[in-house]
Amino acid sequence: MKKVKLEIVGLSYSQTQTGAYALVLGEAKGKRRLPIIIGGFEAQAIAIELEKMTPSRPLTHDLFRSFAKGFDINVSEVIIYNLVEGIFFAKLICDNNGKEVEIDARTSDAIALAVRFNCPINTYEFILSQAGIILDEDALAAANDNISPGEMVEVEETDFLKKSSEELKQMLETALHDEDYEKASKIRDELNNRKKS
Repeated sequence: MKKVKLEIVGLSYSQTQTGAYALVLGEAKGKRRLPIIIGGFEAQAIAIELEKMTPSRPLTHDLFRSFAKGFDINVSEVIIYNLVEGIFFAKLICDNNGKEVEIDARTSDAIALAVRFNCPINTYEFILSQAGIILDEDALAAANDNISPGEMVEVEETDFLKKSSEELKQMLETALHDEDYEKASKIRDELNNRKKS
């Protein structure tokens, strides 16, 4: 079967399921989009890596990457290979000194690892035909507005407005030390907004 290359187009709150997120994958050479509902933890893991944030301690997917690299295992590809009753099935294609091994994985975990290993995400035409959608221009623009990890949590932003940049930098260091990445991303966003203005 011919593979279709996918790219991460957007990550946003799910309008249909509370506490879940919609990961939107798009055809690399086409207009079809593949929305996948994922959990908050996996959404944050994907967003943190896309934003190139460095947590003070490794998250689960970072641990997997370090473990794999320690044993000379590389994830060379992620394939979303099936869709059954609205559930996507994925597998990791791993290479260990020339030996190829396929490992079954939840799609959200597979994509969180794909961004860490910088490997391609592929699917098959029949999956795009079944679940792919073509967005109009307005919806496409909205889907392209990726949300950052900081936007996935509720933190009192008004408290940040009252703080100086130096105080925010200290708060950021504390949040990273305490492994409160949600708060850290909010503080980082506030600092970035101040730099722009």
